Amino acid sequence: MPSPSPTDPLTHERVHGLTVAEAGRVLATPAAYADEGLLHAALALLRREAPVHYVQADGYNPFWAVTRHDDVQAVERDHTLWLNAPRPVLRSAALDAALQERRAQGKALASLVHLDEPEHRPLRAIAADWFRPKAMRALQDRVRELARRHVDLMAEHGSTCDFARQIAAPYPLYAILALLGLPESDYPLMLRLTQQLFGHDDRDKGSPAAGTPGAHMGALEELFAYFHDLTAARRARPTGDLASCVAGARIDGRLLDDTTIASYYILIATAGHDTTSSTVAGGLEALIRHPDQLGLLRRDPGLLPTAVEEMIRWVSPVTSFMRTARADTHVRGVPIAAGESVLLSYPSANRDEDVFDEPFRFDVARDPNRHLAFGTGVHYCLGAALARMEVAALFAELLPRLESVELDGEPAWTATTFVGGLKRLPIRYRLTPAS
Repeated sequence: MPSPSPTDPLTHERVHGLTVAEAGRVLATPAAYADEGLLHAALALLRREAPVHYVQADGYNPFWAVTRHDDVQAVERDHTLWLNAPRPVLRSAALDAALQERRAQGKALASLVHLDEPEHRPLRAIAADWFRPKAMRALQDRVRELARRHVDLMAEHGSTCDFARQIAAPYPLYAILALLGLPESDYPLMLRLTQQLFGHDDRDKGSPAAGTPGAHMGALEELFAYFHDLTAARRARPTGDLASCVAGARIDGRLLDDTTIASYYILIATAGHDTTSSTVAGGLEALIRHPDQLGLLRRDPGLLPTAVEEMIRWVSPVTSFMRTARADTHVRGVPIAAGESVLLSYPSANRDEDVFDEPFRFDVARDPNRHLAFGTGVHYCLGAALARMEVAALFAELLPRLESVELDGEPAWTATTFVGGLKRLPIRYRLTPAS
């Protein structure tokens, strides 16, 4: 039988026998994010004994780990003091160096997560209207149709499937790429490149160079080339989709340069895909492991909105972002020097015992739910409303037809230090026919 998910981090701390220094290094260990017991043991220890902890890990430039909810929130909200550039995400020192060289050549990613004010605000405004409630309502029928299509696909598989790979991965990709206006024939390419970009530390994500800078850089080069061609096509012949909006956007009267526009597309295509697929897969896994909550949700579908928020908190698909201090400062009384970087740990913030009642209890009725999975402040996730709608639509379609479901093997998580989640979720189930 598959082992249960971690509900008692103190037990896991005793099993792993971690010191505070070892717990800090867990955050710079991609394989640790594929071991929920180890990960949450380390995070619980840091929250309790060293909520602001200096980490020196082999292969990584040093950083401060910030693991308490209120501290993560405070850093994110002070965007004048805490900068995204030059280190927005945790990467190996080798990849940091490779990307710095690319930046010197004017070829580095320049997406919303890499930028600070004053560049950030006008760039974010370009696509903001496409993710507001009015636009989401217009997209709702398409998302519902995609949800039905993917539940029907489960039925076509019979009584077993790898839900993470066969359902959760393609479903949100179809939604976000439809919004962009990409042809469905290109979806498999986008799926491969997205997984390689975010899963470059994981050999199961399709790159033979996994764990090296080449895995990340190779996917990045292919994405840049694809979106360079897309930009030229949309500028020559706009088609009224989000890709056309971005291609034709101007700031101070000028079209976006090639690097900025490709970065914009990459952010929308990738961030709008992997995070939601992880939430969908992790949400189902949580319901399977907590059959009382599955039963409660099936008896009371009105709980779906709070259940979606709990799935997002539980999974926390973005493991971290980085911020760099503009000036000397402190976090929770710990001095941080100008130029030093902090890692904001979302899985830790979303299990903070000071904020969440029984944080290791999966509760589809949890209210309030102050999770930080979408961030906060000026960098709050642009696609949060779309992600919520996609997760809700899939489970609204699946749960009424789901007579039974159980694990059919061991789930497996992605090795990563950035965007993670289940890469395999083998399940056995019975579905009623579509009405």
